[in-house]
Parts: sequence; C-alpha cells; structure tokens
Amino acid sequence: MKAAFIRRYGGNKVVEVGELPAPQAGPGELLVEVHAASVNPVDFKIRDGMLKMIVPFGFPLILGNDFSGVVQAVGAGVTRFRPGDAVFARMDKKRIGAFAEFAVVAEADAAARPANLTHIEAAAVPLAGLTAWQALFEIGRLEAGQKVLIHGGSGGVGSFAIQLAHHAGATVATTVGARNADLARGLGADIVIDYKAQRFEDVVSGQDLVFDTQAGDIQHRSFAVLKRGGALVSIAGKPDGRLAREFGLNPLLGVLLDFLSRKTLRLAKKHGVRYEYLFMHPSGEQLAQIGRLLAEGSVRPVIDKVFSLDQVREALAYSEAGHATGKVVVEVKAAG
Repeated sequence: MKAAFIRRYGGNKVVEVGELPAPQAGPGELLVEVHAASVNPVDFKIRDGMLKMIVPFGFPLILGNDFSGVVQAVGAGVTRFRPGDAVFARMDKKRIGAFAEFAVVAEADAAARPANLTHIEAAAVPLAGLTAWQALFEIGRLEAGQKVLIHGGSGGVGSFAIQLAHHAGATVATTVGARNADLARGLGADIVIDYKAQRFEDVVSGQDLVFDTQAGDIQHRSFAVLKRGGALVSIAGKPDGRLAREFGLNPLLGVLLDFLSRKTLRLAKKHGVRYEYLFMHPSGEQLAQIGRLLAEGSVRPVIDKVFSLDQVREALAYSEAGHATGKVVVEVKAAG
C-alpha cells in the first residue's frame, strides 16, 4: 500500500511516500481503507522525535493520527462494525498510521461517520474534536451559564471548542486575528478579541475556564482572567509531572517536568485555580457524541486546505507554519 512514513526522526526531509505492507486487523480491531486523514500538530512533533520519551515508536513509522474511511475487514470479537461501514477515528497513540491507504484501529476508538459529511469533512474531526471535548467537559467541567475563554479560536481545535462551548450554553470569548473575527462569531463566539490589537485581559475577567492552545506568555497572562476556583486547561507548552505518572514513565522525568512547569504551577496556586495539561485520548464513545452534533448541524468542521497523499510534506509544512484557518486534510483516496 502507499503510505507516508519516516525511517528516522527529523524534519520534513525525512518524510517519504512509498510502498509498505498493509496492516492486518487483530482481535477487537478494524482494517479500514482510508479515504482522508487530517494533519495535526502532534504529527510534526512525532516526526521530529519530540514525543519519543513518552511514546517510543518503531521504524518505519507511518505518520497520521486520525482519519475517515470504510471498514474492509474486522478482527475477532468485533460487534459494532462490519465491512462496508463508513467510520472515523482518532487512532491510539501507540499505533498511529493514518497517512496510508489502509490503517488499523481499535473498535473502541472508532465511530460511525455522520452521513451528512464527506470523508474529507469527517477526517477533520476526530483528534481536534476530541481534544476540544475533553478540554472543555472532561477536564474543564464546563457547564451552561459559565464563561470560557478559548485562545486560538480559528485553529483546528479552537474552531471546534467555540462550537461545543456555545452548544453547551456557555458564554464564549475567543482570541483570533481580525480576518477571522466573522468566522468566530459565526461559530458561536459571544466575545471576539483581536489578539494583535487588544489584550484579552482588558476585555474579559471572571472566567470559569481558559482553554490554552498557545502556551508561553499568553498562558501565563491567562491566569489573571480566571475567577478563584476556575481552571486553565492547556494543550500547549510544557506538561507537568502528572503526564509522566499517567504514562508510567520514569519518576525522575515527572520531577523534571514539574521543575520545567514551575512558573505555571506557581501562578495556578497564586490565583487559586486548577491547571491541567491535556494529552488527549481516543474515545469512540465521545466521538459518537460529537458525531450526533455534526449530524444535526450543531457543529461543523472548518477546513482550510486539502492536499493529496503525495503532498504530505507540503501539508505538514503548511500546518506547521501556523496560519491555517481550521483544519488541513490529506485526501488519500480521491472521491469518484
């Protein structure tokens, strides 16, 4: 099968597109013909070796973390899907490989593709949609009537977060560039802050939740807009030691991560709020809930640009530049 893969860690120069053996479905797994896959920041972090201490991969390593496609075969014990079913999924961290003509995913991590979405549209959802869902509801505990500030609302994750928070009945503030202000309002943002012209702390305060997708100074300044007892959930910057403990890593690594995150942890304590770093996890159950919102039109994917499988290097570079509005998608099997 054709696939985009690496034989060693490095930049885009190490990414190859060529032939590799197709995987086989084991017990509890689905073999899926991939029609489309999306590009996520974790893809270039994996490519560069930034996660090798957390998730050790073997080579050659097929890149890509989420996809939409059609089930070709099922392993022993699979009961929810059968060949011919259209599915979408975020793959397990230890077994990625969406940038390929075929991929294997655990049944528990897959959900039925909403019938009103194309494969390209559906491929844009799993990782970004689940990240937003888990940040807002699983960790952030966002409820109707609360206030949330979402940084980077025009990005792949942020565009889902605005819609999910709005649907949940929260008052949504977001930071975007001026060119994406109307998009953010259309997605459901109540307060749109031009991050180049305004300081968000001059616009909002008393937030129940801040969803940080930016890290650095933006993250540190965000603690001041939270009310006491609120929470800051981050998918950017440095994780704290809880991540090492969650993955069963060397305890010394946990100590190191806590040391590197000491300023963030101090600020959280000073302001009387929770700080949690999210390393999202696959969930077919949560994805099915998002799928129902997609089917009813309450949520929609925002897609910036579509590349072919032969253009994976270009797709990674475009996404890594950080200027995409919504998601970047790789079309693996052309619609016909």
